[in-house]
Amino acid sequence: MHSIKFVLFTSLNFFLGLIFIYSAYSKLYPIEPFEMTFIQLHLANWATAPFIARFLISIEFFIGLMLISNIFSRFMTLFAIVILTVFSLYLLGIILTYGNNGNCGCFGEQIIMTPFQALLKNIFLIGCLIFIYKYHSGFQWSKSKYLIISIAIISLVLPHILNYVELSYSKHYLVDKKDSFPLNLDTLIKNAKIHPVPESLKQGKHIIAFMSLTCPHCRIAAKKMHLMKLQNPNLPFYLVLNGEEKDTTNFFEDTKARNIPFTMLFGKPFVYLAGLSLPSIYLVKNDTVEKRINYVILNKNELEKWLRKNK
Repeated sequence: MHSIKFVLFTSLNFFLGLIFIYSAYSKLYPIEPFEMTFIQLHLANWATAPFIARFLISIEFFIGLMLISNIFSRFMTLFAIVILTVFSLYLLGIILTYGNNGNCGCFGEQIIMTPFQALLKNIFLIGCLIFIYKYHSGFQWSKSKYLIISIAIISLVLPHILNYVELSYSKHYLVDKKDSFPLNLDTLIKNAKIHPVPESLKQGKHIIAFMSLTCPHCRIAAKKMHLMKLQNPNLPFYLVLNGEEKDTTNFFEDTKARNIPFTMLFGKPFVYLAGLSLPSIYLVKNDTVEKRINYVILNKNELEKWLRKNK
């Protein structure tokens, strides 16, 4: 009977540990939506969010590895219960504030779950952890402190090894004009669908982003832009979308980017303006692209500097 109980709790610990490890790993690729969560909650800015995100991912790795090792199980299960409870309160707040829309981000972009589905998942996991906490104490190995320290160090550095913080938000990305080129906005104005393109787009500075409705990197960029627009409504973003019109609802439910004006463009005109690599994000002055930037280095502070320069 004792051996059956041991196998049961060891297997359950291993199963829950794998869930925590997968949850941590899935948030790393891509990590940007998780980073933006802390900016949206006003817990970080654009510079500190990457580090806070990786630290919380480290905690998930640590819990997962500790549960699998089955050491000091009561302490770790209690810690995991507290973490899941905090996440559940956050999900409840999201549901009450924004509704049960979009991807909660619990498993990054790998497994799409609504906030309510994620809440049910957390309740199930908390139930399993309470069961373990009540009936299983885990190993009490005398030298386990060395293993715990090793696991903690591995957990702390692993997110930075697997997906290091990109620190090169240098001015080079935004002010280097050697590859500037004219953007034929008349092609966009003539062929756009759903919403007419304003003529004002041909004058002044604008940040024009060409995106596919089903491209995951495009959605990351749109989420970033949505959050930046909330923080600074004067940022002149404009989205040019490509894809099936039926996919627009899902796109905006996921990205929350309805605060950014958009139009749709299809076929050769879209490819002609956007190129083959998406998202294409252009910093445009009048009818000239001063720089094409990558969604990874899309940074609110640098965009504001570009807008202020040589108005």
